Amino acid sequence: MDHPQKTKIFYFITKGNFGGAQRYVFEMAKNLPKNNFDITVIMGEGRELREKLNRLGIRTIQLETLVRDIKIVADWKTFRLLFRIISQEKPDILHLNSSKAGGLGAFAGRLAKVPKIIFTIHGLAFNENRPSWQKHLIKLGHWLSIILCHQVIVVAESLKKQIESWPRVKKKIIVIHNGLDTVKFFNRFVVRNELLNYFPPEIRQLKNKNVASQNMQTKFWIGTVSELHKNKGLDILIEAFAGTVKSMLGSSIGWSLVLVIIGDGDEKASLQKLIRDKRLEDRIFLLGRIPDARNYLNALDIFTLTSRTEALPYTILEAGAAGLPVVASDVGGISEIIPEPEYGILVPPGNVKEIEKSLLYLIKKPEYRKLAGANLKKRIQENFSLKKMVTETVGLYQK
Repeated sequence: MDHPQKTKIFYFITKGNFGGAQRYVFEMAKNLPKNNFDITVIMGEGRELREKLNRLGIRTIQLETLVRDIKIVADWKTFRLLFRIISQEKPDILHLNSSKAGGLGAFAGRLAKVPKIIFTIHGLAFNENRPSWQKHLIKLGHWLSIILCHQVIVVAESLKKQIESWPRVKKKIIVIHNGLDTVKFFNRFVVRNELLNYFPPEIRQLKNKNVASQNMQTKFWIGTVSELHKNKGLDILIEAFAGTVKSMLGSSIGWSLVLVIIGDGDEKASLQKLIRDKRLEDRIFLLGRIPDARNYLNALDIFTLTSRTEALPYTILEAGAAGLPVVASDVGGISEIIPEPEYGILVPPGNVKEIEKSLLYLIKKPEYRKLAGANLKKRIQENFSLKKMVTETVGLYQK
């Protein structure tokens, strides 16, 4: 008996690190029905995504010429390589992710006559703080990419509202929210002790004597998992935390407040300087990148995401799944995750005083922390599951 031919699908993404867009590609490639789909993931600079996919036996192709920044010669080489691969292997579906991959992939896919080209928009770069001429060019690039695609997925209603009025795009757009699989969260005592391995050397040395371990277990941990990038507003968070500490000094909990930031990026040096300027080196800890950081979220008492711009961040979904109370900027699709105060606190982006006020409220209201965390956990389980995301996307593939 002949087996039905598998649908050949190529995912194409600009960077091979492991941010939100890469996480999306990984989850889709991992969870597509293997009996129905033949999967290949094509990516540019960065190793982590490729390593994770290869461990699952999923085929990957890395284009060394593909980088995030615009480089005309390298981009032309990338386009030629991509066109050659697509023309030779003839995928049934080309699923594009991230801005540059969207532009190069849509053009190459059309020239190679791919039957179905889908573009998932994980964020809109013109929402970033840029000169107006750059924003106009980026908008034009996004519009051309969308025009060349057959279907466009946006991960939040807020993104749809920003682009649906553009010429000839409204009928192509569908909203499919990011979805989260079941996460195994470890015991609070255990994960706090494990995280001490990432703290500064002076604290790690004390850990060996069990001093730091006992001390840090009793602290009140505010924290986040975030790339150290200007868009993530970590400078705003540090300013707000400094004000929170000042307001709480003299109280028993005030002496125990610490801020823990998990992640790495190009803003590290400037954030370290800001921490020194605030004289908070003994309270704010940049732990660097930690593999599977979401497994350590139970170490926190409050989760924050004070970004200047976002789409629909996985980190909020993960913090909610851990039952944590959340303070986040009201940007992008975050209000679709936290629509009411019963699920968490949203603040205007960049507003240090409102973040400080929200942190103080959560610190002083343990009953609200517990209720908001429980409500958000239930909401994410019911509305933002990985199964829902994959099922809706596969439905689009088969349409």
